[in-house]
Amino acid sequence: MLHHFSLCRPALVLAAPLLLAACQSQSTQQTDAAATTPEAKADSTGGKPKFLSKPLVSDIYTADPSAHVFNGKIYIYPSHDIETGMPENDKGDHFAMRDYHILSMDSIGGKVTDHGVALDTKDIPWAGRQLWAPDAAFKSGTYYLYFPVKDKQDVFRIGVATSSSPTGPFKAEPKPIEGSFSIDPAVFTDTDGKAYMYFGGLWGGQLQRWATGKYNANAAEKKPDGDEPAIGARVAQLTPDMKQFAGPVKEVVILDSLGKPLKAKDNTHRFFEGAWMHKYQGKYYFSYSTGDTHLLAYAVGTSPAGPFTYKGVIMKPVQGWTTHHSIVEFKGKWYIFYHDTELSNKTWLRNVKVTELKRNPDGSIVTITP
Repeated sequence: MLHHFSLCRPALVLAAPLLLAACQSQSTQQTDAAATTPEAKADSTGGKPKFLSKPLVSDIYTADPSAHVFNGKIYIYPSHDIETGMPENDKGDHFAMRDYHILSMDSIGGKVTDHGVALDTKDIPWAGRQLWAPDAAFKSGTYYLYFPVKDKQDVFRIGVATSSSPTGPFKAEPKPIEGSFSIDPAVFTDTDGKAYMYFGGLWGGQLQRWATGKYNANAAEKKPDGDEPAIGARVAQLTPDMKQFAGPVKEVVILDSLGKPLKAKDNTHRFFEGAWMHKYQGKYYFSYSTGDTHLLAYAVGTSPAGPFTYKGVIMKPVQGWTTHHSIVEFKGKWYIFYHDTELSNKTWLRNVKVTELKRNPDGSIVTITP
């Protein structure tokens, strides 16, 4: 989950040749006054900004959408943004979310159902604060919800909760996943049945504090930005029960076109947070946010653990500082779920959206551009 910086960026106009129909919730009960009366917004010329689609729901703020198809239906596992009144800072303390709501939809452009609270911080025995971007998976009749939350020592760990229903409620395991750290878990199950978790995020996500393999509370809050190799996301195979790591945590390496690892200072290409994995025509597409340059980028490899070669930009900056996505195939088409700040114009109060993902004949992704 993208989570930092103190000021909203100016609104950007997003448009694309092929747009999906608006994906608007049919809910009429508005529980968040700010969501029903968003601030007026304008671009730098004084005109109204344009967006690729409408927010999927408007009665609550949602972000970091993790979309999955279960039983022929789309389920979305987002963060639930709330207004806390906390001052903004680079550690993301103002992103003080407390619970998750799960959304579902039978079709793109159709009605979106909010299934209510599926997991709350108070029901996680080891949790302290800040319930950030989750993900979900299914295996052998059980649904798994993976979540990052700071423990009682204010260190981000990743936990798992289970349910017999994709909408919960979910029951959290009594302890975090052993060896887990940082944020943004994304679980990918390969065609051979093996499951992998990708995770990590810089700055407030604390990934830079784990550079030596052990937590360093005195490490700089921000990322390195020199000629050294960029800090990569992490990946670990999951155990058959989907609740622990089956082996060591490894770094995800992204290479440039010459086969050299991306440098830390290359903030238009290197990983920052918000990892996602999908497979297309036998190749592994590792996608992620570049953070402070506000791009969704991707790299391609022949193994789920990498290395991956950088290929390009999936989506250029949206309105708001943060960007976070998921990619899913549904009824023969590919879609990208993402968020912006159309409803609030505040970077910590976001709304999830969806639009179609297009590819070129060679499998490369067509950039969604302003």
